[in-house]
Amino acid sequence: MDPLLIDVPERIETERLVLRAPRRGDGALVNDAVCVSLAELSPWMPWAGAMPSVDESEVHCRRQQARFILREDFVLLIFLRQGDGSEGELVGCIGLHRIDWALRRFEIGYWRKTGCEGRGLLTEAVRAVARLAFDVLDARRVEIRMDDSNAASWRLAERAGFTLEAILRFDAATPQGEPRSTRVYARVRGAEEPMGPAGV
Repeated sequence: MDPLLIDVPERIETERLVLRAPRRGDGALVNDAVCVSLAELSPWMPWAGAMPSVDESEVHCRRQQARFILREDFVLLIFLRQGDGSEGELVGCIGLHRIDWALRRFEIGYWRKTGCEGRGLLTEAVRAVARLAFDVLDARRVEIRMDDSNAASWRLAERAGFTLEAILRFDAATPQGEPRSTRVYARVRGAEEPMGPAGV
């Protein structure tokens, strides 16, 4: 099936969160969250090296909305879920990236707003996005990769049920240009995930 024909939900609710695809007008919210979190994000995220303008964040949101529709990338904003199911505070962003539709392989990436740590919010979001990948997109493999020095990120992957497969030594560079090693975690059909109805 052509990926454009897959009915991918643009909104997912969990016990405490609403995950929603970006749309027009989200730029100011995203900009606020990024700007207060820049010092925490900049050691790990290449895009967090400079303070973005509101217009730059708006352009980014609209571009991500287009890429979601084209099934090229699946970015979801993470909001706290209000009692009535509506969106509360924006607490981060998560997505399925580096998509290989032939292999049905996806990579989860995420970031959290400073001040929202220690509550398991990203773990809950990662589990929800993994379910999206396996249950809706028929994933065979879902990865999470991070700097080996980013202990908070790899502990999150472990809490979310991903298995450490490898540490790739000095395979990439930090945003500051220093060599870094990468941890590779995964959930795979036939291992952490049951085989599908067609044996896939």
